[in-house]
Amino acid sequence: MRHWASWHRHITLAMLALAFLTAGAADAAPQRPAGPHHFDHSLDPITLTVPEIRRLFGAICNPPAVSTARLLHWSIWRRRHQATARRSHYRRRTPDESAG
Repeated sequence: MRHWASWHRHITLAMLALAFLTAGAADAAPQRPAGPHHFDHSLDPITLTVPEIRRLFGAICNPPAVSTARLLHWSIWRRRHQATARRSHYRRRTPDESAG
């Protein structure tokens, strides 16, 4: 971008897209439990994040080489994998009850 006006237009559209994706992620997120370690026991995949919504939205706009069912299956698998990693992280970071 060579001029300030073109840069300003690009940044404005990028910020608008980010706001749209953030609002979509916030709308899709369920209410969180009050407990500090509520991720330890949940077997559900993580909620939709802005990058995941962007990836799914991009796949809708640009027809993927795979079917929509396979794309959604991959998304759910990926978010379950991230939830497993989160549980492991929180389990490792919590103080050991038996060490007291």
